[in-house]
Amino acid sequence: MQTPFRARLIDALPFWLSLGMVPLAILAARLGGWWFALMPVYAWYLTTVLDALLGLNEENADTETPETQLFWYRAITILWFPVQAAMIFGAIWYAAHGPLGNWEKVGLFFGIGVVSGTIGIVYAHELLHQKNPVERWMGDLLLASTLYSHFRTEHLLVHHSWVATPRDAVSARYNEGFFRFFLRVLRDCPASAWQAESRRLERSGRSRFDRRNPFWRYGALQLGMLLLALLLGGWQGLWLFLWQALVAVWQLELTNYVEHYGLTRKHLGNGRYEHVLPRHSWNSSHTATNWLLINLQRHSDHHYKPDRRFPLLQTYGDDEAPQLPMGYPAMTFLAMVPPLWRRRMNPRVRAWRRQFYPDVQDWSAYNRGDLPMPRNAL
Repeated sequence: MQTPFRARLIDALPFWLSLGMVPLAILAARLGGWWFALMPVYAWYLTTVLDALLGLNEENADTETPETQLFWYRAITILWFPVQAAMIFGAIWYAAHGPLGNWEKVGLFFGIGVVSGTIGIVYAHELLHQKNPVERWMGDLLLASTLYSHFRTEHLLVHHSWVATPRDAVSARYNEGFFRFFLRVLRDCPASAWQAESRRLERSGRSRFDRRNPFWRYGALQLGMLLLALLLGGWQGLWLFLWQALVAVWQLELTNYVEHYGLTRKHLGNGRYEHVLPRHSWNSSHTATNWLLINLQRHSDHHYKPDRRFPLLQTYGDDEAPQLPMGYPAMTFLAMVPPLWRRRMNPRVRAWRRQFYPDVQDWSAYNRGDLPMPRNAL
């Protein structure tokens, strides 16, 4: 059931929850010690506790709401890059010139990596789906600050086209542990993104090295970030920047792992797969974590309607999409302990199979990921 859309700043403010990370980063830098732990506690545990208190939000905004009414919702995503850049590079300068010990610096940049992964890449994901050039540039800059620029190509050209098929590396397979998944994604996705861009250019009669290949921009932006870190903090600043980028990518891929674990599109034969439906993503309507993650957990609708802006994403019932028992932060904690993850999620995957595909008797090829590649896959 759709409800009227509320366009006031006060209604959008819950989605500005990410700004709470800024004073925590400043506090961690100034006080040192274990104060850096406040950032992951805020992102992972406080929101999970709030989920338990606030419950589910199953309201759906009117999808015909004009973009002019979304200003206060869009504003936080557009503003976030300067906020995150100041956090990362300000901390690099302070680490190089301030009183922090080595382990305190490692802790501080672990916390900042949690912010740039939990918030920055999620906001980049929203921005790179938009047609507005300013928003796309902000998305590119956010990804460059975590050295993960190829995510834009891989996400738009591969993941959204071939999610829940063997072509998509970030669709986690049934019974695949996170650590194996993480190494596979780090190995396969950069080459996959390059292949997708190369084929796209070649279809239009251009070389893969044509200036229109966004990998030139990706490389230039990432090199600029590395040089700035080196300039502000020397070799130590460079290593701290690399550390926060690794933590951010770990956060992203934990989320990717949760979003599609064990879910597969039905193979129709000869490399043909059914269309993407809400059932092919794990859905979560937990209130507070959707505020922090700007409705990323309404992932079923995002894949069904990728161009829909985050305030208008819809949630679904059990009859249309599989539901997670908790929000993403709690689920990613489980994913880090594969036996706990399998105990909680494998029965849900099997129930999903019985519900939506009772005619499929043998799932072994789906589990191994060795079904035929989709026809015409990039």
